[in-house]
Amino acid sequence: MAGLVTALLAVVALAAVAALGAGAGMAQVFGIYIPYVAVAIFVTGFIKKVLGWASTPVPFAIPTTGGQQYSLPWVKQAKFDNPSTPGQTFIRMALEVLCFRSLFRNTKVDNRPGEGTVGYGSDKSLWLFALIFHYCFLIVFIRHFRFFLEPVPFLVTGVEFVDSILQISVPTLYLTDVFFVVGVTFLLARRLFDSKVAYISLASDFFPLFLILAIALSGIYMRYFAKVDVIAIKQLAIGLVSFKPVIPPNVDWSFYMHFFLVCVLWAYFPFSKLMHLGGVFLSPTRNLPNNTRMVRHINPWNDPSIKPHSYADYEDDFREKMIEAGLPVDKEA
Repeated sequence: MAGLVTALLAVVALAAVAALGAGAGMAQVFGIYIPYVAVAIFVTGFIKKVLGWASTPVPFAIPTTGGQQYSLPWVKQAKFDNPSTPGQTFIRMALEVLCFRSLFRNTKVDNRPGEGTVGYGSDKSLWLFALIFHYCFLIVFIRHFRFFLEPVPFLVTGVEFVDSILQISVPTLYLTDVFFVVGVTFLLARRLFDSKVAYISLASDFFPLFLILAIALSGIYMRYFAKVDVIAIKQLAIGLVSFKPVIPPNVDWSFYMHFFLVCVLWAYFPFSKLMHLGGVFLSPTRNLPNNTRMVRHINPWNDPSIKPHSYADYEDDFREKMIEAGLPVDKEA
């Protein structure tokens, strides 16, 4: 629980700092300087992390599989769970990134005290709410481009139209606002109330969830309750992307709190577990075909001047010392 309290207090403190700072006349700091610094950290950190993964040698073919490997002609292969060609691997990656296919196979342990046993059953809740959370996050991200672009692209207005198609309340309720909060609340509740997950959860697990939830709730407050001056906010946003930032008057403090929390998320992103956004594409457990019975995997970063050193050669080098140490050897000295 220490991690939970630490993460919650950290997010509350960050929100308070922004709210108090904006009220104390530091709008320029929270509206101009911090956003530029946060974006610079995000871009630099993201690129550095991806380049580090991309340049890391992969000495073995280590794809994780969930089905029958390519084998004899009469044995049916699970092509997308155990791909053996680049094309099958591409489809597997697409299913993983777009549909969270591995989460679909998530299981849970059922304690059956009446039977004196434990069993494993399918659990689709994590897959469903993770899907809701990520796709709502994507739509909310796309919708926010209306603040940074003029004229607003058709894609953005189209997404907004579909998202508010029920025409509930004024301003109109975005469906993704509701489902986004539901999704992140489920992910947070899972860490709080599932004893097994709670046991392994750290502050670094709770912090991004609290931070994202605070961003969502502050955004909802701005839109539906404070009803902030959207024209002024768009003027600030366009000024930031055109590198001619100005602080318009009459911008509510809640905007600076919301914007500051978003900046914290940008700066925190490259150093957190949220980097699975880029890491999933570079994971050798996902992006390699399982063709180890057909093709010998050779690490492309191998130094050609370094020749293979077999165990027989190793034993020749150290046979006497191995015998002195009492280690078994294939050949006696």
